[in-house]
Amino acid sequence: MKQVKHWQDPVNAVAGVWLVVSPWVLGFQGVTPAMWTMVAIGILLGAVALGATFVPRQWEEWTEVALAACLAVSPWVLGFRGTEAALVNAVLVAAVIMVLALWVLVTDKDYLGHTVDRPAH
Repeated sequence: MKQVKHWQDPVNAVAGVWLVVSPWVLGFQGVTPAMWTMVAIGILLGAVALGATFVPRQWEEWTEVALAACLAVSPWVLGFRGTEAALVNAVLVAAVIMVLALWVLVTDKDYLGHTVDRPAH
């Protein structure tokens, strides 16, 4: 069995599952824009993170960053900032996704293009 290259990718897949179930767990399933945002981004995140777990590629990490950015601004753009549970969920989960994806991007030498080994002159 192949070893997972980045532990952050399975964690982001779990975050995707959380996003899908969170409207019902946190009780904002009646707020349609919030509910559909969480479900859609959760499904996309889960698919991308699972792909990155089994076949790691740099573009998958950038896709996770983009999904996190969309999730972070969604309460204001889609108008559910007044629903505290949905707002806090979107912002906190987006922060986790963003940190984990950027962590992989800045620590994986295959994704850095070996810029760390270059002399600084």
